[in-house]
Amino acid sequence: MEITLDPPRPLAAETEDFSVVLGGPLYQLLRRARLSDNALTLVHRRIIAGALVTWLPLLVLSAWEGRAWWGDVQVPFLLNIEVHARFLLGLPLLIFAELGVHLRMRPVVAQFFARDLVHEADRPRFTAAIDSAKRLRNSLTAELGLLVFIFGVGIPVRNYIAVDASTWATGSAAGGAGFANLSLAGWWQALVSVPIFQFLLLRWYFRLFIWTRLLWQVSRIELKLVPTHPDRVGGLGFLGNIVYAFTPVLLAHGVVLAGMIADRIFFAGAALPQFTLEIAAVVGALVILVLFPLMVFAGQLSRARRKGLGEYGLLAQRYVREFDAKWVRGGSDPAEPLMGSADIQSLADLANSFEVIKTMRFAPFSKETVFQLGVITVSPMVPLLLTMISLEELLKRLLSAVF
Repeated sequence: MEITLDPPRPLAAETEDFSVVLGGPLYQLLRRARLSDNALTLVHRRIIAGALVTWLPLLVLSAWEGRAWWGDVQVPFLLNIEVHARFLLGLPLLIFAELGVHLRMRPVVAQFFARDLVHEADRPRFTAAIDSAKRLRNSLTAELGLLVFIFGVGIPVRNYIAVDASTWATGSAAGGAGFANLSLAGWWQALVSVPIFQFLLLRWYFRLFIWTRLLWQVSRIELKLVPTHPDRVGGLGFLGNIVYAFTPVLLAHGVVLAGMIADRIFFAGAALPQFTLEIAAVVGALVILVLFPLMVFAGQLSRARRKGLGEYGLLAQRYVREFDAKWVRGGSDPAEPLMGSADIQSLADLANSFEVIKTMRFAPFSKETVFQLGVITVSPMVPLLLTMISLEELLKRLLSAVF
């Protein structure tokens, strides 16, 4: 039997170029500076520019002040793991994540129309939600608000390496750190390097807020969910793919946290087990932060499951009664063979459909997704295990766990 599929409906123009990262004043500035284009490529230029502005001046100034390598401080610049992790690994990861999120998000949003999940009457509401998200994404006020928060509401003076030792940034023990005690390199870090990193980080939180808000508005629209869809989320399984685009953001957090812990281990005599609760809390919070936008569909998926169980339960009741009457109670034609009967296969198919509905999830992601994101976030901490056991012993334990 030939199966024909209806041609996909044309996508609304409003969704064709939607991306939570493709816009905003900084994006326009980067375009004019030839550090980006309309598709957010030229990532290498932005990463190099970020390092030249945030990390290189710290190296030059600390070297000029004689604090790049030992000198008169306990924590010289080149041995400060946190600063390298933040500006040479964390910052590039935050920049690189933009391209991945952009490439994955555009087709994901368009899938709502391509899969005919939105009723014709509700399409204006859907496109209105997209327009609202784009206005918020492009808001000059929002990005200025992030800067005000960083320089005004945030703590203007902070211990950049929270260890009780003299550092390249402060020149004395961290307990007496303050603006008056900052070195030239410390001033650059306080007024340029750290604010740039914080801005990029906060902008990612803001983008996740926009994504959450958009999906929440879409979840207020009654979608055409199919409870028997094999993805077990009514046809919304495609949304689960977008979370993996945020893995560089999770890695950036993990890298910076690993750098902070490393400095405390090497310069303050701490041990890795002391940070178990902090690591667990950070990893859990970050995984929730990335997955929370998809949880807004829980109510609609729950209703689809209840409705599906009721409808397919009634259908199953009718079918099994007729099957029982025909094959068990002797209602079938004696000449009709039992072996190879389509009735038995239909009964099995109906049971499978009912099982799919029973096992529907309330969010478009699985337990495996949660585990994978957690492992990705915590992976930068793995090298710190070498502060507790030897590399040989670590490899033996990893191999024994695998094999």
